[in-house]
Amino acid sequence: MTTVRHPSDPASGALEKTSLKELARHLGLSPTTVSRVLNNSAGVDRISAETQQRVRAAAASMNYEANSLARSLRSKHSKTIGVIVPEISEGYSTTVLGGIEEILLLSGFFYFVVSHRHRANLLSEYSSMLIARAVEGIIAVDSILDHALPVPVVAVSGHVRNPSIVNIELDHNLAARYALEHLQRLGHKKIAFIKGQSFSSDTQARWRSISKVAAEIGIEINPRLVVQLEGIGLGSEPGRAATIRLLERDLPFTAIFAFNDLTAIGAITVLREAGIAVPSQVSVIGFDDIHSAATNNPPLTTVRQPLQEMGRIAATTLLQMIDADQSNWPHQPIRVLPNFIERQSTAKAAAGKLSARPPASASAAD
Repeated sequence: MTTVRHPSDPASGALEKTSLKELARHLGLSPTTVSRVLNNSAGVDRISAETQQRVRAAAASMNYEANSLARSLRSKHSKTIGVIVPEISEGYSTTVLGGIEEILLLSGFFYFVVSHRHRANLLSEYSSMLIARAVEGIIAVDSILDHALPVPVVAVSGHVRNPSIVNIELDHNLAARYALEHLQRLGHKKIAFIKGQSFSSDTQARWRSISKVAAEIGIEINPRLVVQLEGIGLGSEPGRAATIRLLERDLPFTAIFAFNDLTAIGAITVLREAGIAVPSQVSVIGFDDIHSAATNNPPLTTVRQPLQEMGRIAATTLLQMIDADQSNWPHQPIRVLPNFIERQSTAKAAAGKLSARPPASASAAD
């Protein structure tokens, strides 16, 4: 899927643009003369002031707009950025994209957005296609680019070390500490974990941090209470399927720490269908703090990634890299800090053994 946007897209009903040839024909001048006046290029001083004024007045009245792309390609500055995302749907990618868009629109940059749905062949092809379209840089959002490109690259949640890539990274150690210490204070000892899909760029880094912090504060991780998201389904469905697999293991737990908010929302739905109350029987913590986290039932306790700010940082950094010599690019990842948002999906650990079965209607289907 490809989306193309530009800050100066005309509103519906706008006047049709006039071409350079049409404008020249109307004025009875050569296209070269008209072009020199409008672009203030070499030789314009030999054109009379009266003619220059007439050209500019006609251009304004006839809604002429120069071919900025052709001009920019000649100058080797296309003012175009490529943005690569896994998908365009509610959650992580769209929130980051909002921050990217904000900076690029303010800077007058045109941009392509391409989504690869975690297909490795598309991810490779898209970077080549964007380069062919003369982008000056690429922002990869939760998309692993592990090869050098001839343009600067900023990766949001990127963990590949490459001299041509600057990574925007969350402090996952702090994020894990916020969540696990919160559950520990509430008395939770039997905690289930839903890991991210294997293709997500954050999965390994976050799990390393969870394991590290759990060992430091004395929380034992039972491998049988760890499940992983599977497939490339959108929304909360992967979280639903993972929670069903967790319940089928018939082991007691009092809390779930989910890979992201959509997973947590799916988990809460399955728990409710299985007759398990959240949070009085099982607490649930998400990750990201997407818009629907606050309006979920119950409102979701979550680790907040500053997603929109990460998008703004990525776009600002890329524009600085475009304007700077490669030796002046950042050589270390740019680290951002999480916050912890406590809402109503967590409570003190329930006493007694959890007794529940996955909902019959969902188990077979997933």
